[in-house]
Amino acid sequence: MQAADRGHTRWGIVLAFLALPVVVLGVLIIGLSLWAWTDDDEARGGTRAGAAATVPCTEALAFGAAERPANARAHDCTVQRGIDTSYAAVLRMPREDVRGWLRETYPNAPKPRTGGGACGALCLDVTHENGLPGTAEAHVVQVRVEYENAETALVRFSAFTM
Repeated sequence: MQAADRGHTRWGIVLAFLALPVVVLGVLIIGLSLWAWTDDDEARGGTRAGAAATVPCTEALAFGAAERPANARAHDCTVQRGIDTSYAAVLRMPREDVRGWLRETYPNAPKPRTGGGACGALCLDVTHENGLPGTAEAHVVQVRVEYENAETALVRFSAFTM
């Protein structure tokens, strides 16, 4: 039996130790590749494409070439980015100031329409073709107004690209 043992080598053990780093390195490379190719930004600490993110209200309004009215409280200002960009803001302001703010902000736009249903108490849709100022980054601005009571209006402002 000594002759059979003499031809036996320990390459099996050496190969096992050499294969372990190669397998670990391969798993790391595959894992990093999959992580880099995913479009889930939340896993990296960002927001998903298409998910709404909170922004300063001045930024949301400026995208549609608007400023916060002096007597308005702005809140719930968001942006969604994907193929297009969409900003939204909610304003609470004196009901009597709404039409003046719209006229001042969009002087070349059509008159706001009144209606009900989806429009609410007052609606305004403005594009570059019908009165949106050249300073607006948005292609369209939509304003929807609901009267909360005799003094207060809830204004939903959205500005987006198409």
